[in-house]
Amino acid sequence: MAWIETTPPEAAEGPLKKEYDEAIIRSGGVANVVSLSSLNPAALSAWVGVYKAVMYGPSPLERYERELVATVVSQENNCHY
Repeated sequence: MAWIETTPPEAAEGPLKKEYDEAIIRSGGVANVVSLSSLNPAALSAWVGVYKAVMYGPSPLERYERELVATVVSQENNCHY
């Protein structure tokens, strides 16, 4: 199994702390998929921006439909997110 160094929430500072704090507000914690980019807060911020655009931005899909697509794709990828 691969090991990737991450910054835990209690050690986060500056822009990373901001991203972690927003993640906690959004989902109640910092998911592994978020902490994987913790060594590059700028990349994490860009990734979160794409996520927010896809899940919350203008779209012909309703919010629940977007969540359904994400759930099905995660299931197909054997991912619990």
